[in-house]
Amino acid sequence: MTATLSFADQLGDSPVHKNFRDHPFFAMVDTADFTKEQAGTLLEQWWHPLHYFPTFLARCVAVLPDIASKSAITRILNQEAGGGKASRAHEVIYADSMEKAGFERDRVVGTAPYPETAALVEGYRKASESRESALGFIFATETTDLLMVSSIGKAIERTTGVTDNEWVSIHVEQEPDHVEEANHVLLADFSADQEHAVLEAADEMWQLWTAFFDRLVLEVGVGASTPAG
Repeated sequence: MTATLSFADQLGDSPVHKNFRDHPFFAMVDTADFTKEQAGTLLEQWWHPLHYFPTFLARCVAVLPDIASKSAITRILNQEAGGGKASRAHEVIYADSMEKAGFERDRVVGTAPYPETAALVEGYRKASESRESALGFIFATETTDLLMVSSIGKAIERTTGVTDNEWVSIHVEQEPDHVEEANHVLLADFSADQEHAVLEAADEMWQLWTAFFDRLVLEVGVGASTPAG
């Protein structure tokens, strides 16, 4: 008898997800020659989805119909926005910690997005317009965020020698909470059509992030990934 995968397992087993996790960028930060300028390009582009993420979460709270989901996502939003202290908001810690690591603050927060970066942010905006797409993007983000954040930490360490970046550290500390809350919102009852819509949205998010990193590896001289079939 064939075992039936749970909803969360179906999301995690997506070929698009696996393609994203195998992106060459994540190997590059471990093995390829990597300059501070190239690391700066990553930080400058990462700023845009980071800056928009609290807005995305707030829009998700508004669109989700049940209080359990609203409560779960509000916990993530509260941590992202600093828990009532703007100085502890992730984007503020990001700008401060990158400046301390030797990167130009104005460039980190003020560089224009590549088209792929702008498309990623727009994808988050559109996803927050309906329950299923919002949940798909939330789950997909939180289950892969630590992989992406770790790659930034490696890039910073290899190019500056800084090993205790505060923004990376706070992600490592808080990400288990975010994954837990993302899983909580998937415990609701879904119809087959609703599950399919959530799965499609998660795949769309991973495709947008794949395009984001494809552009980055082209900018820093590493070949782009092969799209999932």
